[in-house]
Amino acid sequence: MPPAKLKSVAQILLAASFVVATACAALADDFYKDKRLTLFINFSAGGPTDLEGRILARHIGKHLPGNGGIVVQNMDGAGGMTGLNWLGEVAPKDGSYLGLLTSAAFMSAIDPAPRRTDFRNYEFVGYRSGTSVYFMRADVAPGMKGALDIGRAEGIISGGLSVDSPKDVLLRLTLDMLGKKFMYVTAYKGSQGARLALQRGEINFYSESPPTFRGVILPSLVANGEVTPVFYDPDFDGEKFSDSPQVDGLGLMNFPDLYRRLRGELPKGDLWEAYKVVLTLHGVMQRIAVFPPGAPKPAVEAMRKAIAALNTDKEYIADNIKSFGFHADWTVDATAPDRIRKGVTIDPKIKAFINEYIRNPPRNRP
Repeated sequence: MPPAKLKSVAQILLAASFVVATACAALADDFYKDKRLTLFINFSAGGPTDLEGRILARHIGKHLPGNGGIVVQNMDGAGGMTGLNWLGEVAPKDGSYLGLLTSAAFMSAIDPAPRRTDFRNYEFVGYRSGTSVYFMRADVAPGMKGALDIGRAEGIISGGLSVDSPKDVLLRLTLDMLGKKFMYVTAYKGSQGARLALQRGEINFYSESPPTFRGVILPSLVANGEVTPVFYDPDFDGEKFSDSPQVDGLGLMNFPDLYRRLRGELPKGDLWEAYKVVLTLHGVMQRIAVFPPGAPKPAVEAMRKAIAALNTDKEYIADNIKSFGFHADWTVDATAPDRIRKGVTIDPKIKAFINEYIRNPPRNRP
C-alpha cells in the first residue's frame, strides 16, 4: 500500500479510536444515572472492613454522576470466601454490585481447591493497603516491658480466628521466625472474642488492624499497662519494605527491623519467603474494590474515576482520620488490575509451603 494511503488509514483508525474512547467516557459518566449501587462486603457488620466500607459508601455517591443511591450488604463466612464466591457466582453482573473485599487476594492465591469463578477473571477497580499491629500481655514471663522483650518471652499463647486466615498465618510465621515456643488457640468468633480471651488470659499474643488498635487497644489495654505493643507488618512491594503510614505516631518497629535488632540480620528460608508473599497479598492488597466477572466496562471506568476522586476528597479523608486515626489512598490507576492478577499468581513452591503450613498448624510448638 502506498505511504499516502497508509497514512490515511492510520488517521482514520486514530479518529475511530478517539470516537470510541469518547463514547466510552460518556457512557461511564451516565452509567449510574437513576441506578442503585450495592456495596457488597465479605465480612460482618461492625468490623474494620465494614466500617471502611460504610465511610466509602457515605462519600462515593458525590463522585458518581447521576447516582441513584447506595446500600451496603454484608455476607461473612469462611474467612471472607463465602462472600467472594457469592459475588462471583450469584451477584448481578450489570454493575449494580461492587465488592469491597478483604483477604480475597490471599485466599484466592493459596487456595488449592478449584473455584467455579477464577478470581483473576473478576473486574478489578483498585486496592488499598493495610497492616496489623501485634501486641502481647505484659505479664508474659519474664515480663514484657518493651518490644525487644519478646526475645526472652516464655509461655506464649497465640490466639486466632481460623487456621487459614492470613492474620493467623502471619501471627504464627513471625513467632516461628523468631524461634519462639508457643501454643496456638484458634476458632475465636471474630476479633472481639479473641480480645476478650486475651483479657481473660486464655491467650497472650494477638494482632489487630490499625483502626482497632488505635480505637480500642491503645486507649484501654495499652494505657492501663495490660498489653505491650511489639511490632507491625511493613508495606512490601515485592522488592523492598517501607513503613506503613497507618501506624504513624505510634512509635512501633516493623517486624523486619525488630528481627534485625534481635538477630543481627534479616530472616532467611521458606518461612521468610512465605511471610513476604502473605504481606503482598494481605498487606498491599488488603482491601480490593471489584466487580463480578463480566461487569460492564463503563461501570468499571465510572467506579475507578469515583474512587480516584476519593483520594483527594477532603471530607472523605477527614472522615477516615476521625474514625481510624489515618487515611490510606486507593491505588486505582490503569495498571492496578494487572498488579492484582500478577500478585495472586505466586510461585508454586511457596504456595505448596503455605498450604502445608496451614494444614499443620502448631497446637503446642515443641
